[in-house]
Amino acid sequence: MKTPELWKPANRQETELLDKLDSKRLPHHVAIIMDGNGRWATARGLPRVAGHTAGAEALRRAVEAAPDLGIGMLTVYAFSSDNWQRPRTEVSALMKLFHMYLRRERARCVENGVRVSIIGRRDRLPAMVLPAIEAAEEATRKGTRLALRLAVDYSSREAIAAAAKKLNGHATRDRLSAALGGPDVDLLIRTGGEQRLSDFLLWEAAYAELVFTPVMWPDFQAADLAAAVAEFHSRERRFGAVPKIALA
Repeated sequence: MKTPELWKPANRQETELLDKLDSKRLPHHVAIIMDGNGRWATARGLPRVAGHTAGAEALRRAVEAAPDLGIGMLTVYAFSSDNWQRPRTEVSALMKLFHMYLRRERARCVENGVRVSIIGRRDRLPAMVLPAIEAAEEATRKGTRLALRLAVDYSSREAIAAAAKKLNGHATRDRLSAALGGPDVDLLIRTGGEQRLSDFLLWEAAYAELVFTPVMWPDFQAADLAAAVAEFHSRERRFGAVPKIALA
């Protein structure tokens, strides 16, 4: 596998690791729970919003590195439906940051072939955010290098319930998957040291490989994403079947 050109591996060992990866065994759909922004800021004596701002830069790094690691779809947990319970000042700052990110990164995404889409509810988002969402989705709709999905005001349980209701008693595994609108997750990463899914892509992540890292999201580098991909590459995905070695 060709080493990504948008970043430099930290050392020779990392370079050799990436070169050994089989391009046929790389994750197509990667999901990330971007956790640790607030704790990162607090540890530095900064307001929590500073952590979210730094987290936006980490997202840019991940988006730039993802295609060269074989990733075709990247879904990130930007704001959960439960996050409305946070202090009003923090929620307001997050929405302003989201709005700024969409406007600032739109041209970059178009240039780099990144298609942006938003999953989650839109009826509770501030009015100023909606035009930015629509503009970003429209401007990037022809992107084919990477599908970037931002989960905002998102709850997997709500999404599953809504999909089942839409199917009106005719739900099957395939129909529910189609109604939810996204492919199965191959690799799910959570930063910040916590080890739970927090109502994120519960259906789609049924057979995802899970990687939990203590790295706080603002410190997450392209090399960390590459390390998670390498960990995925090392695992045998059986989907409930007997291990191949047992059949030999």
